[in-house]
Amino acid sequence: MAEPTVLYTKERHVANLVLNRPGVINAYNIQMRDELFESLAAAKDDSDVRVLVLSGSGERGFCAGADLTEFGTAPSLAVARRVRWERDVWGLFLSIRKPMIAAVHGFVIGSGVEMACLCDVRIASDDAVFSMPEVALGMVPAAGGTQTLPRVVGVGAALELMLINRRVTASEAKDMGLVHRVVAGGDLMDTANLLARELASRNPSVLSAAKSAVVDGLDLHLEDGLRLEERLTIQAYFGA
Repeated sequence: MAEPTVLYTKERHVANLVLNRPGVINAYNIQMRDELFESLAAAKDDSDVRVLVLSGSGERGFCAGADLTEFGTAPSLAVARRVRWERDVWGLFLSIRKPMIAAVHGFVIGSGVEMACLCDVRIASDDAVFSMPEVALGMVPAAGGTQTLPRVVGVGAALELMLINRRVTASEAKDMGLVHRVVAGGDLMDTANLLARELASRNPSVLSAAKSAVVDGLDLHLEDGLRLEERLTIQAYFGA
């Protein structure tokens, strides 16, 4: 039986999802795609789960990006990308209205950056290094990076990361807004789990409403966004 590529545990209203291919720096393959989809769906549908924490196993890094032995091979890159989209993992990320925390360390490459950008709070260890090498490898970063990264760090910084393949340290990532906190490596999971428990102690309806108002309101005109905020606030307080 194959080793699970995503470990899922739950404690104190917090779901922990751990990418689990440490021998290849948690490279994202088809099995991980399927198991991550199932774990995210389980956390989304579990009313007892209020917060999600996403991290990577092993000492070398959070995620080395897509496993090119599967996603970057024949018959074509287009087919390889289509295989990747057969499960809409990124869409599932976006549909979750519970706070999501990414706790990243070491190498955070390609899909690793894209997954982190789909989380609400990103905490990095001081040894983290971020890069988006797809363009340099002759591929479009088409797992959401062209859309999520500019929304997180701005268009200019996103283009620099993607087109030039610049490597960014943890402190640089914090300066550009790619991560919110940088901590010592040994404190990474304690920091993430402490924050997760703090968030889980709050009213889940209010957390969901606040996140939905921000995420769903981003592409609305201000007037429509304010109406959305009002409606979600009423729902959170009165269940209407």
